Amino acid sequence: MWDTASTRTSWLLRIAWGLGALACVIAMILYPARETIPFHLIWIGLSLVYGFAVWRPIELAAMVVVTSTVTGAVLVHHALTGYIHWQEIAEVPLSIVLIFVIAAHIRRRHIAMTQLAAVAELDHKQAELRQDLMRQISHELRTPITVARGYTELVRERAGDPDTAADTQIVLEELDKLADISRRLITMIQLDARYAREPVELQAALERIVRRWIPAADREWSVRSPKGQVLANRDRLEAALDCLLDNAVKFTRPGDRIGVTATIDRQAWSVEVADSGAGLDATSGHPASGSGLGLATVRAVVESWDGTVTLRGRDGGGTVATLRFPVTT
Repeated sequence: MWDTASTRTSWLLRIAWGLGALACVIAMILYPARETIPFHLIWIGLSLVYGFAVWRPIELAAMVVVTSTVTGAVLVHHALTGYIHWQEIAEVPLSIVLIFVIAAHIRRRHIAMTQLAAVAELDHKQAELRQDLMRQISHELRTPITVARGYTELVRERAGDPDTAADTQIVLEELDKLADISRRLITMIQLDARYAREPVELQAALERIVRRWIPAADREWSVRSPKGQVLANRDRLEAALDCLLDNAVKFTRPGDRIGVTATIDRQAWSVEVADSGAGLDATSGHPASGSGLGLATVRAVVESWDGTVTLRGRDGGGTVATLRFPVTT
């Protein structure tokens, strides 16, 4: 459906073409031996106007009938008076055929653009629904987990026997696992949203991400990265590396090494997370245990940037996860 501004523009174009066509018809009448140029200008103008403001089929048919009648009458008159040959009148039906061919292609394009706009609108609504779902999951899962954890800690503090303390510790650990799974699910929902990429100073970004993990795990942390910018989204990069670092912490012990190494060249940039922990499962090629949501989150980020993720074992134990992305100009 046309809005008010589009309708006004459409009518202004029609009026402008009508005035131009009238001037061309007058030129055809006044200069009978030179009617070819104004004749074709009339039909070219009709095609252009239809392209900028698609009419209904009945409107186009009416304009073609009027245009062919007027221009055909002028050409017939010139043929009767001997100014042109009769075969030149064949330009009228040829012009009619041409305008309908052009109109068919323009209308198909108009329909395709309308469908594309509808798809874009649907995608926007789905993105809003995903955000609403994310907020609902955040509230519906995190709140009861937090409450349950608080009461469990209260029970452990009030109970004096070692058995109750051990049992409540297990409950707390399972609640922590559930909270971690909830966090990852919310992260995956967020990854479906569209995030703009921008130039990011890779070394500074990696140092900031690793710095957040140092107080949480007693490991030998290291970061090596060249100076330079890459095209990325800070939140998504952080989400992917957090998943890899979380796995590295889970499958290492205090004193083990966790290193983050980056490279940048003309074709691609990469980030490698290496640890000296338990390594890969020999049969699956995945870390020895875990929910799998972390790697799913990493793959979601990597695929959205046309990158690749590889996992391999290290000689002497440990795992190396490498994210590689093409340089986007």
